[in-house]
Amino acid sequence: MLVLRALLLLFVYDVLITFCSFRTLYRMVKSWEVTKTLGSHNNIDRSCRAVNYACIWYPKRAPCLQRSFVTTYMLRKQGIGAQMVLGAQTMPFKAHAWVEVEGRVINERSDVRAIYSVWERC
Repeated sequence: MLVLRALLLLFVYDVLITFCSFRTLYRMVKSWEVTKTLGSHNNIDRSCRAVNYACIWYPKRAPCLQRSFVTTYMLRKQGIGAQMVLGAQTMPFKAHAWVEVEGRVINERSDVRAIYSVWERC
């Protein structure tokens, strides 16, 4: 069921990014509340795995911002205070997005913070 939800959210992101600006999406993520249920680390693993499988089955390549958008939403709806993090490296310039829970990078390379400087957390 989580994989289907992740697939639907990947599609929702594509629709939103077609009609909305990045600024609108950013505000949307910032406004998402963490559901008042007790989340567990098991939910983190299950949600990340669901997003990974959904990306395999999604007909388009899901860039890091799309994956982070979906992962953040799914985790917050399960009571986990996930943050979408936006960062960049300067030479060569490259931007990247990932998700952190309690300061721990999830579903991403562990050295992502060494490669990218954090611009924003939402």
